[in-house]
Amino acid sequence: MKICVVALGKIGLPLAVQFASKGHHVIGADVSERVVGLVNDGQVPFPGEFDLDVKLKEAVEAGLMSATTDTAAAVAQSEAVVVVVPLFVDADGTPDFGWMDNATQAIARGLKPGTLISYETTLPVGTTRNRWVPMLEQGSGLTAGRDFFLVFSPERVLTGRVFADLRRYPKLVGGIDEASAQRGIEFYEAVLDFDDRPDLPRPNGVWDLGSSEASEMAKLAETTYRDVNIGLANQFARFADTVGIDVTKVIEACNTQPYSHIHQPGIAVGGHCIPIYPRMYLWNDPAATVVRSAREANAAMPDYAVTLLEQAYGDLTGATVLVLGASYRGAVKETAFSGVFPTVAALRARGAVPYVSDPMYSAEELVALGLPPHAGEEVTAAVIQADHAEYRTLTASDLPKVRVLVDGRRVTDPARWNGVERIVIGG
Repeated sequence: MKICVVALGKIGLPLAVQFASKGHHVIGADVSERVVGLVNDGQVPFPGEFDLDVKLKEAVEAGLMSATTDTAAAVAQSEAVVVVVPLFVDADGTPDFGWMDNATQAIARGLKPGTLISYETTLPVGTTRNRWVPMLEQGSGLTAGRDFFLVFSPERVLTGRVFADLRRYPKLVGGIDEASAQRGIEFYEAVLDFDDRPDLPRPNGVWDLGSSEASEMAKLAETTYRDVNIGLANQFARFADTVGIDVTKVIEACNTQPYSHIHQPGIAVGGHCIPIYPRMYLWNDPAATVVRSAREANAAMPDYAVTLLEQAYGDLTGATVLVLGASYRGAVKETAFSGVFPTVAALRARGAVPYVSDPMYSAEELVALGLPPHAGEEVTAAVIQADHAEYRTLTASDLPKVRVLVDGRRVTDPARWNGVERIVIGG
């Protein structure tokens, strides 16, 4: 096949390379000339994705992968189009479709009869049918379901391990009609491989969910579940702090029973998915009080962590505090909705002087993110915000003037912090 992948970001580029690895000819379309230039040179435009550098170079050298800034022209040469353009959501949960609208209009200009289009960007329920169908039809003069085929098939991977996740998880597909669904199934069966999963209720592979709406909801539901679960764990942790219970022992005990799957509490929930998609779900279903309460509970955790620090340390006015970790999670160089930002804000609101360090970021990169880098200044308190592996071996001697450590991720060894008041969330 000839395939166009629209948007060569941290999900789109590995997808394109995966398709090429199966022998298909892939054209990646991206608005960034820098990204397009690097991809055409066989160079990865961002770090951290396992095996992407090797696979991309192989695909380009084999003549199976190229890139362009002309989306319409790339679509016109393709039999299938996969869209992974970012969708942004504001603080109130209202989606900003700007980039996706622009991409869809460009796709429509290049659309020819017989083409399959698959949207993989997470969307509010109903978007594929109610927004993209009219836009594609108007821009192309073609009729969806007759002249071209349209499915929603959510990406379900984590950055850093995309290729492994593509094999491990079923590929969900929902079409606007049966013909579209069948084309979507055939497409993904031709571009993906799947691990054997005897734990699944049916064989691993491409699963037809029956409609684009069901497929859209599946992505929102699986991510919202995680936010609600973490919100519940955080509520348990906050109560445990008031009665002197170690909540991790409680959770460990509960999860020995097969119907309990309580997640771990922590200082923050970050990234492109968990903080955002519940808000997107709420945009569809504003009466979902459980979802809203969990989102509010999780959003409040950075301030709660700073409150724990204040209770142990005393007045934070003028206190120098080091926040360890700018990334939203360990081993990932990404700050999307990272807890570092509200943690720094909460420290400043109490009069503290915060600094930030992260083994994955230079001082210049932290400054560009609006974060105050630590350049060896003496600090008297510390807060661990990201679970980088480097923090597991930290000791009190590494931060000799620190009186109080709030380990928001439970990554430090208490035996290494003798003489320092070490606090964890949930006892």
